[in-house]
Amino acid sequence: MDITFAGAAREVTGSCHIVHVNGRHILLDCGLFQGRRQETHEKNLRLPIDVSRIDTVILSHAHIDHAGRIPLLAREGYRGTVWCTAATRDLAAVMLADSAHIQERDSEFLTRHRKSAVPPLYSMADATQAAELMAGVPYHKTFEVTPGVQVTFIDAGHILGSASVILDFEEDGRHRRLVFSGDIGRRGLPVIRDPEIPQGADIVIMESTYGDRDHAPYESARQDLARIITTTAARGGRILIPAFAVGRAQEIVYDLHSLALAGEIPAIPIYIDSPLAIEATSVFEMHPEVFDRTEDFVQRVQKLFRFQQARYTREAAESKALNEAVGPMVIIAPSGMAEAGRIVHHLKIGAPNPRNTILIVRFQAEHTLGRRIVERQPTLRIHGEDVPLRAQVEVLDGYSAHADRTELTGWLQGVRRTSPSLRDVYLVHGEAGPQDALAGQLRTQGYRVTCPEPLAQVSA
Repeated sequence: MDITFAGAAREVTGSCHIVHVNGRHILLDCGLFQGRRQETHEKNLRLPIDVSRIDTVILSHAHIDHAGRIPLLAREGYRGTVWCTAATRDLAAVMLADSAHIQERDSEFLTRHRKSAVPPLYSMADATQAAELMAGVPYHKTFEVTPGVQVTFIDAGHILGSASVILDFEEDGRHRRLVFSGDIGRRGLPVIRDPEIPQGADIVIMESTYGDRDHAPYESARQDLARIITTTAARGGRILIPAFAVGRAQEIVYDLHSLALAGEIPAIPIYIDSPLAIEATSVFEMHPEVFDRTEDFVQRVQKLFRFQQARYTREAAESKALNEAVGPMVIIAPSGMAEAGRIVHHLKIGAPNPRNTILIVRFQAEHTLGRRIVERQPTLRIHGEDVPLRAQVEVLDGYSAHADRTELTGWLQGVRRTSPSLRDVYLVHGEAGPQDALAGQLRTQGYRVTCPEPLAQVSA
């Protein structure tokens, strides 16, 4: 078996790994690269393998950095199956349509300003074709993806429908098992279940996003959320939250609902300003079978994401009207790294106001607007203009959907307890610093750890 690390190698976006086994090529994810516009556009245009050679695609979850180039595969002629869970299929359908809309809108903007045609990466028709290729499979159901290669999904606990991938195959007369962690979630996150631990692995491809640090406990993040909203509202400011429309938005709304019912936050309006978040929330409501039924709030409340203070704004005119509104409010809008979408407009207007708070609730990749906010750079470049950053900046990594250093090592130790032949671990989905720190720690525990460079190929 050969593995080519064609994305999320020494970085956290563009997840794509090519497994070549028994003469077949299997893609694990095919995500968008995110970061500097020109650099990532060129990387996204280059598919890692000729589409005619791809036998099947396995998708770990719906986030765009894992699924976002599947429409490009469809545009280039891929007509095989994209295997995923049912919830991932439904979430990906709305996310890829939104991504295509952004591609087409950006193309129109760039074409106008550059006076020459700049084609979109893919179109809405390509996104529709990609969604039609997706087949949803339940957790724990083993199925064949190519002759002699079987796959099983288990819950990764990252977002709704996220999966760790167990890939079983026969090679040289013996059975082998490759585990692809996908993005590993955290224990105790709201709504979704805790990550499951794969068993019997021979080889592991594991994410390493937070390989050098531990998160604050989730419960303390919830308390900090209440504090930030209360203090910002008291000074008449807005709380601006860049958040993935899928996952973080629903979890934040879930906690705001709980805090509102408990009287722990003031009765200010909470705007979920995103058509995509509205569609994604509907998908969440379609899949209560994967909710964490051990949570008291899930058991007690029928409509987790609908309450008096929550206001979902679909139309652009509604979003623009928020800029003229007065009084404190919460605005949750994508994108999660503040690179596109409605949050950019809210930040352009809200960042100069010291009464406001920008609340960061997820990892921010290098060269993104969100990263510059986390670094508290005094001036932000937004829509070609210099915007002073005077708003308060708060970072709550307790809301991260990625396992931290202790949780990653604990997950791998859990795998090893049932995996006597496990030695090789390949770290992906991490920047060099966190990845190297985690690799060093794992090597002291007896693992043979590799941090593959982009497009590196290994025989495993």
